[in-house]
Amino acid sequence: MSQEQINNMVELYSSVHPSKPIHIAFFDYTTSLLTGDFGRSIWYNQDVIDILAKAMPWTIFVSAVSLFGTFTIGITLGAVMAYGEGSRFDIGSSTVAIIVTSVPFYVVAVLLLWILGYNTGIFPTGGRVNSSIDPGMNLAFIGSVLYHGALPISALVIAGFGARALSMRGNSIQILGNDYLRVARLRGLSERRIALRYVGRNAILPMYTSIMIAIGSLFGGSIILEEIFLYPGLGYYVFQSLGARDYPLLMGGFLFITIATILGIYIADLTYGLIDPRAGGDDREAF
Repeated sequence: MSQEQINNMVELYSSVHPSKPIHIAFFDYTTSLLTGDFGRSIWYNQDVIDILAKAMPWTIFVSAVSLFGTFTIGITLGAVMAYGEGSRFDIGSSTVAIIVTSVPFYVVAVLLLWILGYNTGIFPTGGRVNSSIDPGMNLAFIGSVLYHGALPISALVIAGFGARALSMRGNSIQILGNDYLRVARLRGLSERRIALRYVGRNAILPMYTSIMIAIGSLFGGSIILEEIFLYPGLGYYVFQSLGARDYPLLMGGFLFITIATILGIYIADLTYGLIDPRAGGDDREAF
C-alpha cells in the first residue's frame, strides 16, 4: 500500500488524517464527534457508535439495578443502625459494613464467580443472555437477562452497600439529636412519621449527590467488572479495545463514560433544589 492509501485508511477508521497539522486534526475529530461519527473499530470492523449503542443498554441495566440495590439496602440498614445505636445489631452491622467496604468490588466479583460459577455451577460464568432464547418482552428472555446479570449486580451491591449504610447511620444519628425531633414528639406525632418525614428525609439529602456521582464510577468500574464476568457491555468492549489497540473504540468508550459522569452530576445539581427546598432561592429567603 502507498502512503496515501495508508493515510486514507487511518482517516476512515479514526476520522483524523495523519498528514494534517495536529490542531486541524483535533478540530476535525471533535467536529465528527458532534455529528455522531466516532470512527470505525479496527478490531470489529464496525462503526464505533453502533458497537457502543448496542452495548450501552446492558451496562445501564447492571449499573442501574446495582445502584438501586446498593442505596436501598444501605439506606435502610443505616437508618435501623442509627435507631439502635450502641446495640449488638448496630455493632455487628457496623463491623460487617466496614469489612465489605474495605474489599474492592473486583475481589468480590472473582469470589462470586469462583464459588457460584465455576465450583457450584449455579450461575453462568459469561454472557448476558441465553443465545437460544429469542429476544423480546417475554418471561423467558427477562428471566435469562436477570439470571446472567445476577453475579455482576451482586458483586457491586455487596461491595457498595456498606459505605452507604455507614453514611446513612452517621447522618441519622446527627439528626436524631436535633431539637425539632423533641418538638415533634411533644406534638404527639407517631415514631413512624418522625422516622420517615423528619429523620429519613433529612438524612438522605446529603447522599443524593453521591448517588449521581456513583453513576460515573459504576460506568468506569464496568471495564473491570464486565471483563471478569465476560459480560459484553460498554466496559467489556473498552477492555477488549485496549488489548487490541483499537483506539477509535477505546476513545469512544471513554467518551461515553465521561458523558455519563457529567450528566449524573449535572442532573444532581439541577434536581437537588426540588428535593431540598432550602437549597433554592437566595440568602434572604433562607433568613
